[in-house]
Amino acid sequence: MDRFTSMQVFVKAVDLGSFRAAADALGLSAQGVGKHVQALEHHLGMPLLVRTTRRQSLTDFGHDYLERARLILAELADAEQLAAQRRGVPSGRLRINAPVSFGVHALSPRLPEYMRTHPQVAVELTLANRTVDLVEEGLDVAFRVGVLLDSGLVARALAPYRLAVCAAPAYLAGRAPLHTPWDLALHDCLGFAHSELLTHWSFDGPDGAHVKVAVSSRHRFDQGEALLHAALAGLGIVLQPMELLAPALAEGRLVELLQGWRVPTRPLHLVHAGGRHITPALRSFIDFAVKAFGHDGA
Repeated sequence: MDRFTSMQVFVKAVDLGSFRAAADALGLSAQGVGKHVQALEHHLGMPLLVRTTRRQSLTDFGHDYLERARLILAELADAEQLAAQRRGVPSGRLRINAPVSFGVHALSPRLPEYMRTHPQVAVELTLANRTVDLVEEGLDVAFRVGVLLDSGLVARALAPYRLAVCAAPAYLAGRAPLHTPWDLALHDCLGFAHSELLTHWSFDGPDGAHVKVAVSSRHRFDQGEALLHAALAGLGIVLQPMELLAPALAEGRLVELLQGWRVPTRPLHLVHAGGRHITPALRSFIDFAVKAFGHDGA
């Protein structure tokens, strides 16, 4: 058997905890996984795993060999990626991160277009409203909403992020009228836990003046979808991105408020780590994102 393949099978079996799980992930039979591990042990002359009917565990030698095997396989992947770079063909794994609402309602519907165009790229998308550390978490590229801190990342500006203030007709019935942002003090505002939107909302007035008003958030959420459901249930006023609110606005389940006052857009950037060569996969995704969400495409 090919030694590198057997090494990959062994690492996968350890990572997933069983031969069966490794077999499912690799498209092999459990017996096939066992044969690879046995062939590796026979070649090495040392046992790697101790298996019982209920569990498997690494031998002392297996622990040491596992770490070396990971390094060897990583070096092999780097060598293959280098060949792909020389060919100029986008390939390999591309790890992308985005905020939840943007990822679900803007990026995810467009991402299959990129995946079909670049079938040799394996896309791994994670969604989180926290600020992720690209280097520490092994990410290639991320979308960031809001003002960027000086983090040493390379940033590409995309079209600004549009937001709106809305509420359900059931909430507005019998409530104090809303004519200016200061009237929000008389209302329940649904708080977004990951930014200053939890305590203050900003507006640009009809005369061009910029104002920031304090809001009271009895209910607080860390995801836009949860805020949307609360707003649809008539529990308060919500300030969220247009891509999240647009379907409910079009159906009349939400009503846009303070029409004469515009919620300022928020910056949207695509960021990646600096100081290293941009792979064809990363370059192709940057080009895709700029086309899809740039000032002309968004």
